[in-house]
Amino acid sequence: MAIVTIKGLNFEPYISREEIQKQVLRVAQEIRRDYENNELPPVFVCVLNGSFIFAADLFRAVNLEHSEITFIRFKSYEGTSSTGEITQVMGLAENITGRDVIIVEDIVDTGVTAKALRAILRAKNPKSMKMATLLYKPASLTTGEVPEYVGFEIPSRFILGYGLDLDGEARSLPDIYVKVD
Repeated sequence: MAIVTIKGLNFEPYISREEIQKQVLRVAQEIRRDYENNELPPVFVCVLNGSFIFAADLFRAVNLEHSEITFIRFKSYEGTSSTGEITQVMGLAENITGRDVIIVEDIVDTGVTAKALRAILRAKNPKSMKMATLLYKPASLTTGEVPEYVGFEIPSRFILGYGLDLDGEARSLPDIYVKVD
């Protein structure tokens, strides 16, 4: 893995695709253990756009019969930082009343999106709700919205790749890169 330049900013290798897959499998095992004996499998709610790659890998690895996956979309970033404002771009169409829900996020940074999302989903009366995130920045958290399933705890630095982007670019990188300061 070499340094990549996106929009004039340099990013160095941070987490390899092999390390990512190990953590995806670990998180999937935790979820499977928690839900494999339920009468109804959980509904996975993928938060677009950043988590679509993680959600696909996780959903396949959890491999619970009759599980469902659906999508919701929020926007909260511009450039390399959070705007602090959450805009719902695409809502949830499925009925989750009485269902166990697993929210799949790419990253929990300040927790503002996580808090807003949990409130929106809570209003739809799920049986339970937990969050799985590939990346978690505990030092940046301002809301107390701690995810229940975490792939990696990372410092408060801007990252991209494996679905995470910089203004729409670099999502296709199979590894995760961190901005060079």
